[in-house]
Amino acid sequence: MAKKKEEEQAPGSPAWMATFSDLMNLLLCFFVLLFSMSTVDAQKFEEVAASFSQTFSVFTAGSLSIGDGLLVSNGVSQLNQLDEYINSTGKTAEKEGENIDATSEQDAFATVEEAQMEESEELAEKIEEALAEAGMEDMMDMEFTSQYVQLSLNGSLLFESGEAELMESAYPVLDQLGIILEKYADSIIEIEGHTDSVPMNSIKYPSNNELSDARALSVFYYLIDHTNLDPAIIKHSGRGEYCPIADNSTPEGRALNRRVEIKIYNALSSY
Repeated sequence: MAKKKEEEQAPGSPAWMATFSDLMNLLLCFFVLLFSMSTVDAQKFEEVAASFSQTFSVFTAGSLSIGDGLLVSNGVSQLNQLDEYINSTGKTAEKEGENIDATSEQDAFATVEEAQMEESEELAEKIEEALAEAGMEDMMDMEFTSQYVQLSLNGSLLFESGEAELMESAYPVLDQLGIILEKYADSIIEIEGHTDSVPMNSIKYPSNNELSDARALSVFYYLIDHTNLDPAIIKHSGRGEYCPIADNSTPEGRALNRRVEIKIYNALSSY
C-alpha cells in the first residue's frame, strides 16, 4: 500500500505570526498615542491650535478649545471635565437670560409707575385749582399716589356725632364735590367711611363698622341723587376704626380719624 506523501512546509515563519505581529504593532501604536496625548507640550499645542484658528477659524479664542483654565493639554483626563463645563456654561447662559428678563420687567414696571404718578399729579393739580376756585381748599385734605387722588373730609363737616345722616350744612360741600367728580373722574371712585376707636352702643349702629359703612353710603346716595355720575363706577365701604391717621388717645386725634375719604382713580391706574 502506497504511503501518503507528507506536505512540504512553506519556508519562513508560520502564517499566524504575521497576524500576531500586526496586532502587536496596532497595540503599540495605540499605547504610544495615549502616552503622547497625556504628555502634550502646552506650547506646541498652542501653536497648533493657533494654526487651526488662522486657517479654519475653529478656535475663536486661540489655544482655548473648552474654556478658561481648561486647555486640552492633559489628554484623556480632560474628558471628565468636558461635561461639567458644558453644563456650567448652559446654566450660566440661563441665569444671564433670567437676569436680563428680570431687569427688563423691572424697567417696564418702573416706566408704568412713573406714567401713573404723572397722571395722578396732573389730576391733583386740576382738582386743587377747582377747590381753590370754589373756596373749599381748607375744607378737605388732598394727597395722591400713582393710583389715585384722595380727598379727605372731616366727619364733623358732614355728620353729627354718632350719626350717619348728612347735615344740611354739608350739602353745598358735596354739591361742589360732585361737580369736580363729574368733570375729572374718568375711572373708579371709592368712598370710604372711617371712625375713631370709641365703641358704639346705639341700637341703630351697634359698632363702628356699621357707622362707618352707613356714612359712606350716605355720601354715595347723595352723589347719585345730585349728579350725573354713573353708579357703576362708584364703590363705598366702611373701614371702621381700623385705619387711623392719628392717635386715638387724644381728642384731636379722634377728631381726625372721624372722616370720609374719596379716592379718584386715574385713567392709568391698575384698579
